[in-house]
Amino acid sequence: MFEESGLDDLDALERLDASGTLRALAGAGASVRRALEASASAGLERLGDVRPRGVVVAATGGSACVAELFEAVAREGGAIPVQSCTSAPLPGWVGALDLVVAVSQSGRATGPLALAAEAARRGATVLTVGAPDSPLAELSAQSRGIHVPLAMPESSSRTAMWAHATPLLLAADALGVASVSTATVDALADVLDERAAEVGPSTESFDNPAKTLAMDIIESSAIVLGSGHLGGVAARRAVAMFGRTGRVPVASGVLPDAASQVVACFDGPLAGGESVEEDDIFADPYLDGPRRPPLRLVMLRHASEAGTDPQVLADAVVAAAEDAGVRVSLVDAVSDDPLLRVASHVALTDFAATYLALGQGYDPATSPHVRLLRGAR
Repeated sequence: MFEESGLDDLDALERLDASGTLRALAGAGASVRRALEASASAGLERLGDVRPRGVVVAATGGSACVAELFEAVAREGGAIPVQSCTSAPLPGWVGALDLVVAVSQSGRATGPLALAAEAARRGATVLTVGAPDSPLAELSAQSRGIHVPLAMPESSSRTAMWAHATPLLLAADALGVASVSTATVDALADVLDERAAEVGPSTESFDNPAKTLAMDIIESSAIVLGSGHLGGVAARRAVAMFGRTGRVPVASGVLPDAASQVVACFDGPLAGGESVEEDDIFADPYLDGPRRPPLRLVMLRHASEAGTDPQVLADAVVAAAEDAGVRVSLVDAVSDDPLLRVASHVALTDFAATYLALGQGYDPATSPHVRLLRGAR
């Protein structure tokens, strides 16, 4: 049972949110500024002397989207190949001419640690991001790599996304594969602060787009649709957070490629706007099973791109949904900078996923069934 009224009860939210997920998300802007200072102290500018043949970014779990983000920002301006990796072995082509970046909140995650160790054995340049005084930091020191120490005991890897992303964005700039200035990172922190003020727990549901989106998601079968490479990062991040944090499975797609497959779903059995509250007097719950929730399109839009080809296609998909009676939730970002738009989208959907968990009575940070996997891993 989803308790909508509970989303505006600050005392109830604080009791349920025992691990402080909302507080960590609200502090994302501040964590970016701390990561900026840590990156400067670590000497990331030394990467300007490195001309790697290729780059591998190793990250798992809640940090995996950081590798996707690096890959996306480097896609257009980079002259060298970039590949994300979650587990050993490293790609066979990695050698002494390449750079391997390993990200781990604790500095102990098996995948990034193993990949960084293998990179060091092959003679590759190593950049690591994670806790100080950790196995990852020690490995980086032994291999004469660069370690950016981020001590974030108040956050999980999911809520620390932007802190982990900051050194990688600056590294992309130093390597010349993307243009991400310190001013851009400062602006990113400001965007995260602004979103947190807009969608934080003290803003009531009627005026809070993240709480509204959580209520939309819980009563529907949702598809999150982004546009382009960076929009795809935001869409996949939303799906990961709605599942891992919000406990609700959600699909995703990326325009332009996913347009046809998504619009085709508007002809299917979940379209048509049928409400889960409507009662069919002839329905037998034992024979027919429970009513399936109706389809909903969650469109991550770029308001500053009005009239461009991506926005024209996005508007066409929205129009097709409305024509088919499919419910639509619009998540708009207004910045001219694609990276800042991603930050705006991710911040809102991260809060929405957290409200989704809290509205169902779950602690967003912990899952008993996820704990069962630890032994298997």
